[in-house]
Amino acid sequence: MIDLVLSSEVRAAKDAGHAIVALESTIITHGMPYPQNVEVAAQVEQDIRDAGATPATIAVINGKLHVGLEADQLQSLGQAKGVAKLSRADMAACLATGGTGATTVAATMIAAQYAAIEVFATGGIGGVHKGAETTFDISADLHELAQTRVTVVAAGAKAILDVPKTLEVLETLGVPVIAYGQDAFPAFWSAQSPLSAPLRMDDAAQIAQAHATRSALGLPGGQLVANPIPAGDQIPAEELTPIIEAAQADADTHGITGKGVTPYLLQRIFELTEGRSLTANIALVRNNARLAASIAQELIKISS
Repeated sequence: MIDLVLSSEVRAAKDAGHAIVALESTIITHGMPYPQNVEVAAQVEQDIRDAGATPATIAVINGKLHVGLEADQLQSLGQAKGVAKLSRADMAACLATGGTGATTVAATMIAAQYAAIEVFATGGIGGVHKGAETTFDISADLHELAQTRVTVVAAGAKAILDVPKTLEVLETLGVPVIAYGQDAFPAFWSAQSPLSAPLRMDDAAQIAQAHATRSALGLPGGQLVANPIPAGDQIPAEELTPIIEAAQADADTHGITGKGVTPYLLQRIFELTEGRSLTANIALVRNNARLAASIAQELIKISS
């Protein structure tokens, strides 16, 4: 049996039939230093409350699956050292051995579905890494979207990835990719990209109805809602592209491979943009949280 622990806020929301939005915890443990990590996590949670839903930050703590964190747990996790980064492959092992781990997109989706939460807000999903034709480096997030029935609101795939190949894999896996309010697939730190999104929807009610309809059809998997970063917070793609290329060249020079690639590139881009990439990242996560809260509320209306 899984030892599932709901926070007092999440338990109250479930008892009242209120909308709930799942949040990952790697932004706390692997995204930025303390105390900024806790401050940002608390702000995103508050954004969800202000938008009319209840936040449920997910983590494994001492072998227990926590859906929603109390304030003291958020503080402790933000200062903890050696926290595992959990995905589908290692989440069960962490629970079984009494470990502590922060959830990635894939692990958060698994936990959200287990706790009957249908909407999840994050920054950007993982995907196909550049050079994957030789390294086979493809994020578990893509397969999770194909099999776990959770709507994920993100600002697209992380811009350091091979985004065209990421979209191809999502299409092959049958994952709906919905751009919110525009035809172009957003490029994470940038609102626009030259890539067209397969689907477009302009309001939360449509997205919620699509989620419910997939369930009614018995289709497995979730859907990806690609929510563009607000224009005033973005770093334009024409400015960012050479920076990403420079960071990738640095990674190649230093022989960075495997799981080390993403954190290296994000840190290098942070340095090359003089911190603007992190500022944009925070803005897009907050924007995604607000949209996710609206979708979650619409799903409550459909089910009531």
